[in-house]
Amino acid sequence: MKQKTRRIVASLAVIAGGVAAYGPGLFPVRVTRARQVREALLDELKTVTLKNCTLKRYGGANDGGYLMCENLTGGVQAAFSYGIDTEDNWGCDVSRQLAVPIHQYDCFTPHRPTCDGGRFVFHDECVGAKAETVDGHRFDTIASQIARHGDSNGAWLVKIDIEGAEWDSLMATSDVVLDRIVQMPMELHGTDQRKFLEVVRRLRRQFYLVNLHFNNFSCSPEAAPLPGLAYQVLWVNKRIGELDPNGASPALMSRLNAPDGPNHPDCQLSQNAAQ
Repeated sequence: MKQKTRRIVASLAVIAGGVAAYGPGLFPVRVTRARQVREALLDELKTVTLKNCTLKRYGGANDGGYLMCENLTGGVQAAFSYGIDTEDNWGCDVSRQLAVPIHQYDCFTPHRPTCDGGRFVFHDECVGAKAETVDGHRFDTIASQIARHGDSNGAWLVKIDIEGAEWDSLMATSDVVLDRIVQMPMELHGTDQRKFLEVVRRLRRQFYLVNLHFNNFSCSPEAAPLPGLAYQVLWVNKRIGELDPNGASPALMSRLNAPDGPNHPDCQLSQNAAQ
């Protein structure tokens, strides 16, 4: 279990275990509202089937691996990998296959991963909702970072795994910038806050949700009706994805998904059972 994953699980446990306020009838108001958010989030996280997507796993066999549509990467000029910790196997696979630079962003890790046959460009900076420096760590927005290093005429791949900072970062990203991203694999952290629901609904306006897989390090009854508190998703831009009107929704989960912790009990939605 990676150090980063330990931090994710610990922080999510704090969020889920917060003190509830009690209303009339002694029902915990915060818990009730959180449950309503989770139920709505479950409804929004219904995957769809695309006619033109050939899934492939990029990165690790377990933790650190993400599914993308291998055949929908045409025109990609650069890729951005947010959240590195000790490795970037996703970025290495992408760089080797597409011969594009991987711009890595992480202001907390001392590690500088390498990739034989690929090209990494490390930036000692994190992503956030605005440009600022916090305790000596530099932050900037997705839009600013891509403007500095992305080809102005090309398409982009963006991978995000930043332990909960993704929500505010995505909310601060304009539709114009999002439209240039052809695929966006990421791990989302948290289930209870209304802003999580707002971000997912906003992304669904421009992207198809093609894959959903729960991190089995985060399995928790506190997430019900969801099985866990952290989950990997694949967003495919509607400009390039072709919806299969006869396909299943929720789509059947691909067997290319794998438990983040191979020796830990798994937890997935039964309606998405792997095929």
